[in-house]
Amino acid sequence: MSKNTTTVFAAIQWLGFMFANTVVIPLSVGAAFHLSSVELSGAMARSFIITGLACLIQGWIGHRMPLMEGQSGLWWGVLLNLAATGAAAGINLSQIGGSIAIGMMLGGTSLMVAGAFGLHRFLNRLFTPIVMAVLLLLLGAQLIDIFFQGMMGLNQAHVIQPKVALLSIFLVLLVTFLTIGVRGVISNFSILIGIAVGWILYVIWIGSTTTVALPQWSEITRLFVWGKPAYQAGILIACVITALINTTNTIATLRAAEPVFNQRVTDGAYRRSLLLSGFYTIISGPLALVAYAPYTSSIGFLRTTRILSRAPFMLGAAMFVVLGSVPHLSAWFATLPVSVGDSVLFVAYLQLFGSALHNIQGMEFNFRTIFRLALPVLAGLAVLATPKDAFSSLPAVAQSILGNGMLVGILLATIMEAVIPWDRLPT
Repeated sequence: MSKNTTTVFAAIQWLGFMFANTVVIPLSVGAAFHLSSVELSGAMARSFIITGLACLIQGWIGHRMPLMEGQSGLWWGVLLNLAATGAAAGINLSQIGGSIAIGMMLGGTSLMVAGAFGLHRFLNRLFTPIVMAVLLLLLGAQLIDIFFQGMMGLNQAHVIQPKVALLSIFLVLLVTFLTIGVRGVISNFSILIGIAVGWILYVIWIGSTTTVALPQWSEITRLFVWGKPAYQAGILIACVITALINTTNTIATLRAAEPVFNQRVTDGAYRRSLLLSGFYTIISGPLALVAYAPYTSSIGFLRTTRILSRAPFMLGAAMFVVLGSVPHLSAWFATLPVSVGDSVLFVAYLQLFGSALHNIQGMEFNFRTIFRLALPVLAGLAVLATPKDAFSSLPAVAQSILGNGMLVGILLATIMEAVIPWDRLPT
């Protein structure tokens, strides 16, 4: 296969990865805020366009590496949690959405300030390898749970859909085999093959996918779809805290990229990446998008495909912008069965576990080091498993923070690492 042909197919695979990572988010957030099909189609196209542009700009003048800049898993979880706990507390959804939009703008501004003043150096010291490991383990657990529910068809009903589940299991086995059991070009394009085969088999065996409304430019460019600007103090505070904690995504992703590309990430790359992520977070508020960050799962994608060149990434991002800008294309691609996208992402996101272990590689395991890792991880998992309405009895600020397992785990790990002198404790 020639170099140009490889680049084109690799770009299509990046397009598939970006699409599969993006398409589920506006669907779930739209359901949480009760958006109409027309509003949802506009949000979908808007997500494609902004995500493609964000990737292009990061790859061009940001950190300048082939790392997807996408709608953050941490922010995604926080938004769904705020919608659920706020509704359980009797707050109007439009007030919740409007407050989130303003909170994102405030949080993005604080993130840009952090980038401008080089606070990544402080963050690099604050977010120790243990904190990074906790982040990656909890991020993997939260997203794998979402993907697993989609694989089983639980987003269509409250019980497992046997045909959907069987096809999903087959796709997981197929992509896993192509990734670790085959060498060469086929292994490099395992995710693309999984999406194509899964989509075809789904249509043949289960039936045609659900159609979506054709996006209209009036909806694509519409602002404050979740609700007019509002100022719920608890939500604003939670959003600013989330924006600052979301810097762990940038730190974790760029750190994890160093061994992959065998190069050290410079201070300038950290600063530019934070500035751009802050800007994307600011515009995400009025555009009703989940705020952005470099995707740590890009590392898993790169390790899976073993294609490290930047050219396919940039071409794939440009194709994603085109996809979102052509209403008929975005409407057609949005019919990709959620279970198929979730199945291939399930395999790609397994690599987050390896990235978490890489952060603590070489650490001696004893009852103290295990305590440092186990307490925040298991506490975060416990919160993730707790029903959202269980937090409705708490004050609004506490609901927004303590009701999110990732935030609880990361905050707990960060506080423990900053306060407890682990190295000076008696052995």
